[in-house]
Amino acid sequence: MKATEFTLEVTDCIEGMRKLPAASVDLVVTSPPYNLGIKYTSYHDSRTRDEYLSWSREWASEVKRILKDDGSFFLNLGACPSNPLIPHELIVELGKLFVLQNTFHWIKSITVETREGEQISAGHFKPIQSKRYVNDCHEFVFHLTKEGKTAIDRLSVGVPYSDKSNIRRWAHTAGKDVRCRGNNWFIPYKTIVNRSKERPHPATFPVELAVNCIKIHGERPGIVMVDPFVGIGHSAVAARLCGVGKFIGFDIDRQYVDVARKSIGMEGGQKLAGENGAPTVRKRRSQPQQMLFD
Repeated sequence: MKATEFTLEVTDCIEGMRKLPAASVDLVVTSPPYNLGIKYTSYHDSRTRDEYLSWSREWASEVKRILKDDGSFFLNLGACPSNPLIPHELIVELGKLFVLQNTFHWIKSITVETREGEQISAGHFKPIQSKRYVNDCHEFVFHLTKEGKTAIDRLSVGVPYSDKSNIRRWAHTAGKDVRCRGNNWFIPYKTIVNRSKERPHPATFPVELAVNCIKIHGERPGIVMVDPFVGIGHSAVAARLCGVGKFIGFDIDRQYVDVARKSIGMEGGQKLAGENGAPTVRKRRSQPQQMLFD
C-alpha cells in the first residue's frame, strides 16, 4: 500500500483552505472548538453565540467549496450540560450550506443489562458533581454532504448478526454474516496515566472515530482528506491506517502540529520503518480531554 502523503500547516484553517482548489477534496473529518471555554494553548474558546456561529459558517463555507460533489464532511461536536444547544444550533446554521445525511452518536461510556440481569459498564466518562445534571457520556458526529445523495459503505463498520437465521432470512445479506451497525458508535478513550504527555490537547477524539468516518465514506485509492482543526493529529493517524492517498491538516498551534508530526512518524523528516516513502510536512508561519475516569 502506497504511503499517505501528509501536508500539515501551522496556519488558520480558513486561510489554509482558501489555497486549495475547489472540488478537490473527497473527505473532511474534523472537530472544531465547541465554544465551551475549553483551555486551548492558542485559541480563546469563549466567543458570543453569534460570533461563534458566524465564524463557523465562514470556515464551513470553505469546506463546502473544496469538497467534491460526492464528498463527505464528518463533524464531531459535543456540548456540556449547562449549554446543551451548542451542537444543535451549529448544525442548524450549517444546514444553510449542507444537507445533514446521517447523525452518529459517539458513545464514550455505557451500562447495559444482559439477558441474565447482570449490569455491565464499559468506557470512560468525566464525572459531574451536580444536583441538576447527569454525566455526559456521548457526543455527535454529523455526516454532512452537498445534496444528501452521497453513497456510503454501510457494512465497512458492520457487525455480525446475533441471530444467525437472519443471514438466510434477508436477501440483502447475500449470505454474509454482517449487518449495518447503525448510528451508535461505542468508542471509549484509551486509559491514560499522564494527559500532558500522552494526550496533550484538551479536546481530542479517538483515532478509531476518524477511522470509522473514513470507512463509512468508503476506502478508495487516492482519496484526499482534510482536517481543518487537526490538533495533535488523530485524524492524520487514522488516514495513515486506512491508506488515504493525501491528508491535509491545519492548526494555529505549532505545539499541537509538532505532536501530530510525531504521531505520523515525521520527527525530523524521518520516515516510518517499513514505509516505502516518507510523508511530506510543510510548515508556515505561526499566527481532552481531561483525565477520564472509569
